[in-house]
Amino acid sequence: MDNAKNQNQNKQASGRQVNIADNLPGAEYANAAQFQFNKDEMQMLFLNIFGGNGRTAAKIITSPGHFKRIVAVMSQVMDKYEKQHGEVKESQAINSEIGFKA
Repeated sequence: MDNAKNQNQNKQASGRQVNIADNLPGAEYANAAQFQFNKDEMQMLFLNIFGGNGRTAAKIITSPGHFKRIVAVMSQVMDKYEKQHGEVKESQAINSEIGFKA
């Protein structure tokens, strides 16, 4: 989907103009995630793990209120996806450890 079409869809969905930065690199695939939090923020670390190696695909830091909204929207999107394409089975957990042991 080209940038202009994507911006138009974002504007229609929210009633706001959303500009996507041209300098963002291509999409990143994530097959694992780690979550941490403190009183003021939620941290989401998305990982791409293949074999015994892994790398960070993205790190998102947001407020607890925005995090809760994101979780609700993601649940709605999954419900719509399953209605259109059928039930999705949860992927198996990745059994290998990444990083150093102390």
